[in-house]
Amino acid sequence: MKKPDISVSGSEKEKILIALRKARTGLGKIEVMVEEEQDCFPVIQQVLAAIGLLKSANLLILDRHIARELKGIAKADTLRAELVRIVKTAQSK
Repeated sequence: MKKPDISVSGSEKEKILIALRKARTGLGKIEVMVEEEQDCFPVIQQVLAAIGLLKSANLLILDRHIARELKGIAKADTLRAELVRIVKTAQSK
C-alpha cells in the first residue's frame, strides 16, 4: 500500500499540527465539562471552537492535496482556489 503524501512545507505542516493539537486539547476539555455537567453554553462554545480548528486543518490539507494533484496543469491555481472556496462554503453550512 502506498504511503499517503500530503506534501506540505514545514510552516504549513506546523499550522496543521497546531490546529489538530488544539482541537484534541479542546475535546478533552469538552469531555470534562460534560462529565461535570457544566452549563451548556460554554460546552457548545468549546465544541464550535474544536469544529473550527478541524475545519481549518482540513482546508490546509485539502489545499496541499489539490496543489499536488493539479501540478503542471494550466490554470491549476485558479482550479485550486475554486475547489477550496467550494469546500469552505460547504463547511460553513
